[in-house]
Amino acid sequence: MGAGIGGLALAAALREAGVPCLVFEQSHRLAEVGAGLQLAPNAVRPLHRLGLGPALDTHAVRIEAMEFKRRTGRTVARTELGLACELLFGAPYYSVQRAHLHEALRGLNDPDALRLGHRLVHTEELDDRVRLLFADGTTHEADVVVGADGIHSVVREALIADRRVFSGLGVWRGLVPVARLSLAVREPRVRLWMGPGGHVVCYPVAAGELISFAATHSLVAPLAESWSATADPARLRGGFAGWDEAVEELFHAADHVRQWALHDREPLHRWATGRLTVLGDAAHPMLPFLAQGANQAIEDAMDLAACLARSRPETVPAALRLYQSLRAPRTTAIQRMSRDNAAALHLPEGPAQRERDDALHRSAALRNRAWLYAYETGMARKTRTEPSATVQSAAGSHGTARRGPTGD
Repeated sequence: MGAGIGGLALAAALREAGVPCLVFEQSHRLAEVGAGLQLAPNAVRPLHRLGLGPALDTHAVRIEAMEFKRRTGRTVARTELGLACELLFGAPYYSVQRAHLHEALRGLNDPDALRLGHRLVHTEELDDRVRLLFADGTTHEADVVVGADGIHSVVREALIADRRVFSGLGVWRGLVPVARLSLAVREPRVRLWMGPGGHVVCYPVAAGELISFAATHSLVAPLAESWSATADPARLRGGFAGWDEAVEELFHAADHVRQWALHDREPLHRWATGRLTVLGDAAHPMLPFLAQGANQAIEDAMDLAACLARSRPETVPAALRLYQSLRAPRTTAIQRMSRDNAAALHLPEGPAQRERDDALHRSAALRNRAWLYAYETGMARKTRTEPSATVQSAAGSHGTARRGPTGD
C-alpha cells in the first residue's frame, strides 16, 4: 500500500488493534522528502492515541495563530489557536517537518512488516483474496489490499480509469534556518499572504529551527511532477518581488528550492471492490489549499483500521463499504473546497477580493473550524474488536474562502 504517512498510520493503527499487516513500498529505502505540513486537531488526536505525543512535542511546533494577509502585509483576518485550540478541540495545532512525522510513524511499526523495493504493477481480485504482481515478477496474495500509493496509484486503477487534473498552478517549497531571519519571521504562527496570481504560506518546523514555506503561482503548462525537482531561487524571488518585506526576507534567505506542478483528481465515487480499497492521495488527491492532505490520510487510516478490526474474513466487503460511507462525503467536500480556495486566494484587486477579505474576517473565530477540527475517527469510538482478516498492502510510489484557506 505504500509506506508514506497514510500507509504507515494505517499499519500502526492495525497493529494496535491486533490485525496482522504487511506494507509493500516501491522505494528501496525509506526517506520521506518534502518540507513542512500542518497537523490540525482532527489528525493530532488520533496521532496522540497512537502514541506520537512525545515525538510531536519534540519535533513539531505548537502554532499560536493563523494570519491571513494581503501581499502588502496588511492583516485581514487572524484565528487564535494555541491553548484555545487545545481546550476547544482536545489537541494542539502543530506544524511539523514531513520527515519527522514520517520517522515517528515508522517507529510505531514492526520493521519486519515493511517490505521495501516492491513496485506494484497490477492487482487481480479473486473470490476471497487479491493477487499482487510486482515489477520484479514476484507475486503476493492477501485477504485485503489497501492502496496508499499516492496520486499515481496503481490500486486506484482497479476502481476507475481516470486521469490527474492539472490545476494550472505550481508551487515552490523550501526550508530556511531561523538563524538567517529576523525575530518577527520566527514566531510560531501560520502566515498566509494572498495576492493576484499567487500566494505564500510559511510556518516554523523542526522544533522551531527551520521555517517551511510554500509559494504558489500560475503555470501555463505542467512541470515534471517530482518532489525532488530543484529550482533556481532567483526565479522565486523574482516571482514575488514587491510583496511584503517578510516574504522577500524569507525568499532571499533560501538557498535551496524545489518546484513542481499541482494536480488532483475528480472525487472517487467507488472506494472499494470486495477486498480492495484506497486511502489518502490514492483515494482523494487534493490541492493543498486547506492544508488537509496529510490530515485526511490520517483520518482515513483510523476509520479504515476501525472497520477492519471489527471484521472477519467473510465480512471484509461490508467493512470496506462502511469505510467508504464514513469517508467519501467528507473527503469529497474537502477536495472541492481546496479547489475553490485556489481561485479565492489569487483574486485580483477589486470588489471580489474585498468580499473575500470581509468573509475571512467574519469567520475567523476558532469555533467556526469545528466542522473540520472536531471530527472523531473510528479508532476513538472504540467499538468491540473481533478476530479479523489479515491485511496486506500494495506497493506504492512513494473550500471556500469563508472556510479559511491555509495552504500546506
